[in-house]
Amino acid sequence: MSLTTEQERASHPQANVWVAASAGTGKTHVLTARILRLLLHGVPPEQLLCLTFTKAAAAEMANRLRQTLGEWTHLPDIKLDAAIYRSCGEKADAPMRETARRLFAHVLDLSEGLRIQTIHAFCQALLARFPLEAGLSPQFEVMEDSRARELLALARDQVIAQARQPWPNSSMLPCPPSPMR
Repeated sequence: MSLTTEQERASHPQANVWVAASAGTGKTHVLTARILRLLLHGVPPEQLLCLTFTKAAAAEMANRLRQTLGEWTHLPDIKLDAAIYRSCGEKADAPMRETARRLFAHVLDLSEGLRIQTIHAFCQALLARFPLEAGLSPQFEVMEDSRARELLALARDQVIAQARQPWPNSSMLPCPPSPMR
């Protein structure tokens, strides 16, 4: 799938862009193209951090990048040029082809791989790395969604039960203020 003119502009490594679009309009394609272009222009993969809203989007982007970089390793020059152009709109020359063929191995050698994660996962990792600075216990654990729902339901039930209880000393209830004269 080739990039449209607008998508190509949005994927340009030197552009500051905000991509906002409905589901199925090509956001992941544009962001993947942008990452590929950054890599082809010499940005080390370990210096990239890609944040998404959902685990599905992060996984999709990581899969597309791995697949593309893997394909680039073995293509002959003419097919590689076409694949690079189709993937990210770049016109390859000999140095870019050499970079393209090495990227897959470089990414595989990274201890963390390409860092493509959700905003929540990034924040969790940041808090785990600096718990004291964030005012947290160093042994804190992130609560699972199911446990959070259970605790929320329990707290709600306790508040409702407490609201149904009569005041401890109903003769001490505050009186409404008397009208001023």
